[in-house]
This record gives sequence, structure tokens and C-alpha cells, in this order.
Amino acid sequence: MTEAARAAASSPSGLSGQSAVDDLVALLDLERIEENIFRGVSPAESPVRVFGGQVAGQALVAAGRTVPVERRVHSLHSYFIRPGDPRVPIVYEVDRIRDGRSFTTRRVVAVQHGKAIFSLSASFQQDEQGVEHSSEMPDVPDPESLPTWSESAKSYPLVNLKFPRPIDVRYVTEPPWESREDGPGQAASRVWMKADGKLPDDPMLQLCVMTYASDMTLLDGVLARHGVYWGLDKVLGASLDHAMWFHRPFRADEWLLYDTTSPSASGNRGLATGRFFTQDGALVATVVQEGLIRVIKSSPDGQ
Repeated sequence: MTEAARAAASSPSGLSGQSAVDDLVALLDLERIEENIFRGVSPAESPVRVFGGQVAGQALVAAGRTVPVERRVHSLHSYFIRPGDPRVPIVYEVDRIRDGRSFTTRRVVAVQHGKAIFSLSASFQQDEQGVEHSSEMPDVPDPESLPTWSESAKSYPLVNLKFPRPIDVRYVTEPPWESREDGPGQAASRVWMKADGKLPDDPMLQLCVMTYASDMTLLDGVLARHGVYWGLDKVLGASLDHAMWFHRPFRADEWLLYDTTSPSASGNRGLATGRFFTQDGALVATVVQEGLIRVIKSSPDGQ
């Protein structure tokens, strides 16, 4: 285990700002234990299972460390197979599928206790010029004019208040723990987010931090449609798969608008889509995720 990883594993609870960002960077600094094998850890203060954005970000780090730096990831597709155990390290095994003239393909399997918990396929491409267009960013307030996540959530008994928050999140739409009081119907969830401090200039790290952050509020759009929220209602949920397409360069320590919605829910599964925009309106990434969503109804006697 690297010294940076040891520091991340022993991070105290409730950190925010630059200290939390530094710990996130350390968390993504995997230890190379063989040519195509890497090892990562989880923070000491973790939920009962590994955060999905963490394992996705670490898997992308593992893939990126086997690819020439001039080739940048343009898409990833992943599946969450088993809950991750935050008490033990995660081993990432990289399969070098193909190295072509323009594209490189990697497959990564994350392993704990001898079993796969997560798989990721990622495609990398050397920079090329060609046709270009993108969707327009919604008209939203400036992030600095909005309350911080802690300010928005301080009146609500949210269980994750105690965990480190390296990502600064500012809700544009009504936060889901507030919108639930209005009942079902909120069609979209929009937040500004960025690393809550300065990141190194490594472009691959910027992509991995976005991958980490992209799992933070995505399924909230599913819950908002039904007026429920984690910890405040009887909701069981887990990410099932996660796909991302990276369109243009960006910095994850500068404000990004995360515009998310849920086009469908059925069979105890909810589909969520998201778009990341920079403050000047550039569409830089698109995200799609399906999650397990089980809302447990109370019995007539309230039990």
C-alpha cells in the first residue's frame, strides 16, 4: 500500500475542503502490485459497502495506467456485481484487450474475497479533429449564489453527514429531501458540483474524479419522481450499471452543472441520465445509470 493510500484509509470523518480533496486524490492513487494488477483501499469512515463512484474511479485509474498518456478515455461501461467490503483492499485486474492505431480498449475486474465485485470496459482514443455540435446548457443560477450541501441538509437527519465530502455540491432544483415533502413529481435534479479544493493538473485524474462524483446524485432523479429519499423513507437501492461518455476536456475542480433526469422506472429498477456542463455552457460528459430501487410500503397499521 502506498503512503498516500494509507493516509486516505485513515482519513477522519466529516472532512471537507482541501483536506478531503487531498484524501480523494490519495484514494485514487492505486498501488501497482504487478504489471496489470493494482490495489486500492477505502476510507476508514465508509458506509457498510464501498461507494460505487469510488470503485468506478479506481477501476478507471487502473485502466488508464496501462494506456499511453496521449490517449484519453472517451467512454466507459461498467457493472456493479457484488457489494464491496470497505474493510479490505480491492484488487483491480486489467486485461489489455486491444491497442490499435487510434483506439485502445481495456477491461478491468475488481476483486475482493476471491470474487468479482465490479467490471469495467473503457475505450481510449488519441486526439482527433472533426465535426462538432452539442446540446445547450439549461439556464440556471450561478453556483456561488446557492447554499452548500451542508447548509441545505443541516436540518435533516441524513446518515451521510458524517462521511468525508471531497465534492462541493450545490442544488439548483429543490433538494430531494425537501421536494419529498411536496409529494411525487419533480422531473429533474440539477446540481453544481466540483472538487472542494485544488486538484493536480493530470487530465486522467480529472476524468477519474468526475467518474467518482457522477454516482453521487444520479439516482436522486428517480426518487424525486416518487417523493421519497434515502434514509428518510424505506428505500433500498444500489447501482446496477454505469456508463459515461467524455466529450470535451474539463477540470473537475471547476464548477460543473450536473443535469439529471429519470425517463423510466419499472421492475424495481430506475433509469437515470445525466449531462455535465461547464460554466461557459460546454457539454463535457454524458452519464447513464440503472439502479435497483425498492420502495417498501408501510402496512395499513403503519408498520
